[in-house]
Amino acid sequence: MKLDLLAIAAHPDDVELTCGGTLLKMAQRGYKTGILDLTAGEMGSRGTVETRAKEAATAAKLLGVQCRETLGVPDSDVQAVRQHKMRLAAVIRQLRPRTVILPYWEARHPDHYNASMLAYEGCFLAGLKQLPLEGEPHRPFKILYSTAYASVRPTFVVDISAQYERRRRAILAFASQFRPGNAAKKSKVFLAIDRLEDEMNQLSRHYGQMIGVRYGEPFLQKELMSVDDVVKLDVRSI
Repeated sequence: MKLDLLAIAAHPDDVELTCGGTLLKMAQRGYKTGILDLTAGEMGSRGTVETRAKEAATAAKLLGVQCRETLGVPDSDVQAVRQHKMRLAAVIRQLRPRTVILPYWEARHPDHYNASMLAYEGCFLAGLKQLPLEGEPHRPFKILYSTAYASVRPTFVVDISAQYERRRRAILAFASQFRPGNAAKKSKVFLAIDRLEDEMNQLSRHYGQMIGVRYGEPFLQKELMSVDDVVKLDVRSI
């Protein structure tokens, strides 16, 4: 398979929360898209691995992705070590994505910022001809970083107004995380994920307003962007 766009993140539901609308929008435009979850989310306070896998499959269908895979890195121990980078490089050679979306490299959760480093280095290794892996060398052309939950000004924002409701359904497909049962509610244990639905609404509206639309998802790239026609640039200045 040759993907146009691959999103890589630490846990099931991370992609949905950070760039799910963009994945859906690109799928609707006819691009081949995919998701690579580095872990199965086995250390989560709610839900089992089996439950989260079923939820991830449902969410993937809602986002229209061609494939969704789990790399098998231990949850809560995501690190850019050689064996994980080699496994990720093998997946990159198999899926051959042109563009890859990674988590931003600074975060509260160690798995998130380590996922960014692991994924970047795995993408780089995949292009080495002498790497002892099957498949033709391949290195993504473009690396993007999702900045939805980072305190950093993005390079650009994608308008996901038309995709927002379906993205919301994909997020809430993870019912074990965002729609806990009575037992979880009675435990009275506060989890950060309990406020994520409100946050995703606020953040999407915030970034949408920044570009003059209803909902948006922010991204950052390290290199400069090339503009060919300055007369037709989007987003009003005054």
